[in-house]
Amino acid sequence: MTGKLGLDPALVARARELARRAGQPVVDLARSHTTVSVERAVLRLAGVTGADPDGIPWVNRLVDAVVADVGLGHGVALPVFDALAREQISDVTLLAQKAAAGSVRFALPTGRAATAARKAARRAVAAGVRQIDRRRVERERLVKRYGDPRQRPWIYLIVATGDIYEDIPQAQAAARAGADIIAVIRSTGQSLLDYVPEGATREGFAGTYATQENFRLMRAALDESSKELGRYVRLTNYASGLCMPEMATLAGLERLDMMLNDSMYGILFRDINPIRTFVDQRFSRQVHARAGIIINTGEDNYLTTADAVDEAHTVTVSQLLNEFFAHEAGLADWQLGLGHAFEINPDLPESFRLELAHALLARELFPDAPLKWMPPTKHMTGDVFRGNLLDGFFNLVGAMTGQGILLVGMMTEAVVTPWLSDRDIALQNVRYVLGAAGGLHEDFVPAAGGFIQQRAHRVLGEAVELLERIGEQSLLTAIAEGTFGIMKRPADRGKGLDGVARHEADYFNPATEILEAAA
Repeated sequence: MTGKLGLDPALVARARELARRAGQPVVDLARSHTTVSVERAVLRLAGVTGADPDGIPWVNRLVDAVVADVGLGHGVALPVFDALAREQISDVTLLAQKAAAGSVRFALPTGRAATAARKAARRAVAAGVRQIDRRRVERERLVKRYGDPRQRPWIYLIVATGDIYEDIPQAQAAARAGADIIAVIRSTGQSLLDYVPEGATREGFAGTYATQENFRLMRAALDESSKELGRYVRLTNYASGLCMPEMATLAGLERLDMMLNDSMYGILFRDINPIRTFVDQRFSRQVHARAGIIINTGEDNYLTTADAVDEAHTVTVSQLLNEFFAHEAGLADWQLGLGHAFEINPDLPESFRLELAHALLARELFPDAPLKWMPPTKHMTGDVFRGNLLDGFFNLVGAMTGQGILLVGMMTEAVVTPWLSDRDIALQNVRYVLGAAGGLHEDFVPAAGGFIQQRAHRVLGEAVELLERIGEQSLLTAIAEGTFGIMKRPADRGKGLDGVARHEADYFNPATEILEAAA
């Protein structure tokens, strides 16, 4: 028996092995398919930028033109770079513009033409990867110069007005008030757009559009705050939805530090096709690994649709699957912000002790991962005094169990969009708890054989049983049957399925080759 919970190491090892068995067929599926977003990410690395007068990115227009002529299953790199040579064009964005106008046709090159196209594609994509490498080195240099926050968990605060130019001063004010990580949540519905909007935006709804220019603007602003405050302020956005690979690529190019990136969130909560999601997720995580980006997974969302006590083991199962998928894609433990949440009904007897058990179980199963601890939302009522107290209890669990990333809860959470004053009060709550009890995890040890240990053992046991059942049927079947978050999502349905293709025998993706060679 090990740790504060006395977990059986053999059972923990069994859980990981079962997660590997459940996840490997999905990895095999991802390795044998591509998507339009993966191919667009390849071309973004190769230098395609900008959008047409209607706001449709040139990279979308280029991939659509290639698919119309030769299909998706060969990849787009060879047809695109063969066309560049034939048309004697050096700018891939100009090629995209010509393709959109119908003045360029695409073909699959053979022989010397294919060899030349392959070399040119590798060279262009490698330049994009080198830019991601430079941004990672830049982050490391700035962290060394300004330092990390003195305390853990890092304080994670959401800022998103819909207007990037309003977000910036709010984010800088939040950093001055103690936030270590600024998350700019996306405009409602962006995850279902099969393109990435272009430029700085001011018209988002309940969030701000994720664009490369918005990433650049906010990163520059937070660099100013890092210099002012003497600690590196991190920036988070979303690599989820139909453009997961492209978001990951743009985040690497603009030096974001964290990205929301879950293996099943888009499937369960946005009805995106499972195969599309798993293919996109693997490529995006390979990019995150190269960029040194910490991922945040989305297990907390299950508990907003399913009961947080009865379905606690599904969170643990998803964490184990997310860990396997992340490791397979090249992510290290320090990059795994695995999600879990404080969502048990507070009227339930011993709810706080149950929350402690679940949080400590996550901490002990993943001792080297930062973990992302999410605040109460489901049972917020609009009573701001009760809500602030609940958030205080949530913050206390974070301190007692040594979480790595603590998302600041708001007393108006899930009721209205928080005001600046709400954020200030919420940050006061966090500062008080971490200041008064920040080291409590050193002293807190649950009673041997007591309530907390028993609950953690039960959840782990149920997780192992569920993983065994998944292994007998398949992860895709389990998802289709509503195992996670009570959402039923069959593999032959969902948004984005028409953007998936099985690899042809001659499939070529220079980005994957480069990223896997470094793993």
